[in-house]
Amino acid sequence: MDRRAFIAASLGFALSPGVAAAQQRRIPTVGVLRPGPPPDPLIEALVQGLRDLGYVEGRNIRLEYRWAEGKQDRLPALAAGLVRLPVDIITTWSTPAALAAKSATTTIPIVFAGVGDPVRTGLVASLARPGANVSGFSTLAEELSGKRLELLRETVPKVGRVAMLWNSTNPSMVFRARETQTAADKLGVVLQSFGVHELNDSVKSSPR
Repeated sequence: MDRRAFIAASLGFALSPGVAAAQQRRIPTVGVLRPGPPPDPLIEALVQGLRDLGYVEGRNIRLEYRWAEGKQDRLPALAAGLVRLPVDIITTWSTPAALAAKSATTTIPIVFAGVGDPVRTGLVASLARPGANVSGFSTLAEELSGKRLELLRETVPKVGRVAMLWNSTNPSMVFRARETQTAADKLGVVLQSFGVHELNDSVKSSPR
């Protein structure tokens, strides 16, 4: 993902002529919804990217940060809080954060990044025509999940059992886990799948 492109797309929503006309008496406010805790290198990149584009936090743009601290169930309330402020645009990272923002508003523009498959998870109608108030950048990592297992098998031909640790609260990760299981079945590899709900959860193996 190109940092400048992400910032430019985000600000393109917030500073479009229609929105800017309604903001003549105040500086634009960007809501930043993050699934993890601070400090965050990506936030540092966001701030620097804004500076590169001429936007200085506290001078001609305002950033409202909301941190889920690794607790995914906090995301809906945090997103709702940003909407109540209100903010002019919401930027998110990860599928759960983007879904929380989408559920919180149908009018405030949302720009996401770090999302596996925005179509299958219901974030957008299609890649060509996202529709509604949501757009962004996708990794489409599900398609790579099985390939990673194939590469592992090529590197270690005798591998027979592989453990997979994944975030069970992230819909994109659920799709990745399924793709990996399908690849494991084809390769004759026993996949031990560990879905983790929170960072401090004890892992439990799936029946397979």
